Amino acid sequence: MSTTPTTTATVVDAFLAAVTSGEGIPESVYAPGATLDATVPNWRLTCRGPAAIADEYRRWFAHPGRFDELARHPIVGGEVVTYLLTWFEHGVPHAAHHCHVLHLDDDGRIAADTVFCGGRWPASLLAEMGASQ
Repeated sequence: MSTTPTTTATVVDAFLAAVTSGEGIPESVYAPGATLDATVPNWRLTCRGPAAIADEYRRWFAHPGRFDELARHPIVGGEVVTYLLTWFEHGVPHAAHHCHVLHLDDDGRIAADTVFCGGRWPASLLAEMGASQ
């Protein structure tokens, strides 16, 4: 059995590294004509093309962070990734819970990214959630 990463792992690895980098997602991981279909609290948005997706994600992932939870599930033609991302914004801890359904093109780049986002939670809301458990 080979331990060489597949194209899928390489692209998704690059995507995940970019999520935590604080610099957004590079256009290079997306195929020409790629789409982002994002469901966020009280809203749904669509972006088309690597530049538009990268612009959107620059806002989402503007601060270096880390994964407190991360799960990756291969699917035919891509991968489903869920995570709890945590970061500091102006000294205040934040977190977000995402699920990405990533479909890849024949060249191994992301052709479609369907993401479900639970929202951005500042420290005060995180404390409230913790107290309710």
